[in-house]
Amino acid sequence: MKRAKIIRLFILILIISLGAFLWSFSGFKDTYQLGIGLLMLILTGLWIVSLVIKDASIIDIFWGFGFVIIAWFYAFQNDLALMGIREKILLGMITIWGLRLTIYLANRNLGKGEDYRYAQWRKDNGPKWWWLSFIRVFALQGFLLWIISATYLPSFSVNAEMGILEYVGILLWGIGLFFETVGDYQLSKFKKDPSNKGKVLNTGVWRYTRHPNYFGDATIWWGFFLFALAHPQGWMFVFCPIVMTFFLLKVSGVAMLEVKLKKSKPQYAEYIRTTSSFIPMPPKK
Repeated sequence: MKRAKIIRLFILILIISLGAFLWSFSGFKDTYQLGIGLLMLILTGLWIVSLVIKDASIIDIFWGFGFVIIAWFYAFQNDLALMGIREKILLGMITIWGLRLTIYLANRNLGKGEDYRYAQWRKDNGPKWWWLSFIRVFALQGFLLWIISATYLPSFSVNAEMGILEYVGILLWGIGLFFETVGDYQLSKFKKDPSNKGKVLNTGVWRYTRHPNYFGDATIWWGFFLFALAHPQGWMFVFCPIVMTFFLLKVSGVAMLEVKLKKSKPQYAEYIRTTSSFIPMPPKK
């Protein structure tokens, strides 16, 4: 078994263990169990749609919206009417982030055919892809969404005043949303110009980090986590932003994309030399 497969298997086992721990021992297990049921019900329906239209990449569009759904579900479970300003601010932050991501990906992807990753998996797996896609794509991403969104549980389970951690969380969220939104906009504008085909975007926020959108996404999740610390068990959920950041860096984000870009863009080697991979830094000369 290749080293990469061993690492992925270890990660999967670790994530399942985290989910099992929360399922069994946290003070939120009843709500948490309902959450996975809701997500799997929705994702099963989405999987059926993907079979009809022959496009598994619709899961990417749902990703951000899925976090909005589960956040509102957890908020309702803790009586939305009784929420304080702190909880309402967090719910608004999650909703703005998730809807922006969903709308952006819908505008980018709809009508363009299946993403190359899923198209390759469809080709590699042939006739068995119809059922394998549920396990490999929809159930897996639903499980990840469930695990990562667990940080919402303590946040919505305590009525607390706004404190320094919440204000820092809002600051991180704002920084993250800026890099994610501006990065996506600049990349979309860059790609619309035919003369840029094969070139590297190295201006704007892309001058300071090769992946401003992924950096922004990770920063947003650390901001969400700080709201959880108002609850006595909130510290237990530090794995949520850790898992998200790890996946963005090593699994589905930076690592996967850079393999493709190194092969397709001759200028990318120089871009790597001068520009930070993740955390924004002044470019090297």
